Amino acid sequence: MAIKVVGLTGGIGSGKSVVAELFAAHGVAIVDTDVVSHRLTGIDGAAMGSLAASFGEQYVLPDGSLDRTAMRHLVFADKTARVRLEGILHPMIMVHSTRELQQAQGPYAMLVVPLLFETTRYLPMVLRSLVVDCSEETQLQRVVPRSGLSVDEVRAIMAAQIPRSERIARADDIIENNGTLDELRLQVEVKHRYYHEILR
Repeated sequence: MAIKVVGLTGGIGSGKSVVAELFAAHGVAIVDTDVVSHRLTGIDGAAMGSLAASFGEQYVLPDGSLDRTAMRHLVFADKTARVRLEGILHPMIMVHSTRELQQAQGPYAMLVVPLLFETTRYLPMVLRSLVVDCSEETQLQRVVPRSGLSVDEVRAIMAAQIPRSERIARADDIIENNGTLDELRLQVEVKHRYYHEILR
């Protein structure tokens, strides 16, 4: 892959999307695996035929997109269903994400992978890993109101990810996101200048 890639990750509610938007404002090409996944499972999504065949039409909404709420409940209750879902989606996400990175312009691109360290499949593609970190209390305060999930459900998602301490230990670089947007913007600006220098 010709372009240099920074891998952006962090726990649920850490603020990865906001950080990615701030890097994009500096002209950095962003490839977000969650966005790719939503496209694949949206209306006329490339994964929907395989998902409907594997799980049944009850997991397909009338508009032809994936019923994400029903699927989320299924995979949390049934580990084999999670494996089947990942077996269909993950290879497709990687193909589409790789294609987007190959088309990216600029000194470097940013690949957003929520489970960068958990799945490891994307690690060989990135030269630097950047973790967006915040306290667990902040994660809950952000996720519960916007998601409609209960505190216990959000804690279950957090528990399925690697511990915060391990994520920090494995990161090449860290952005702290417990403060204001202005503080976050300044950290992104500093990191962007750093990457622009070392990844030329």
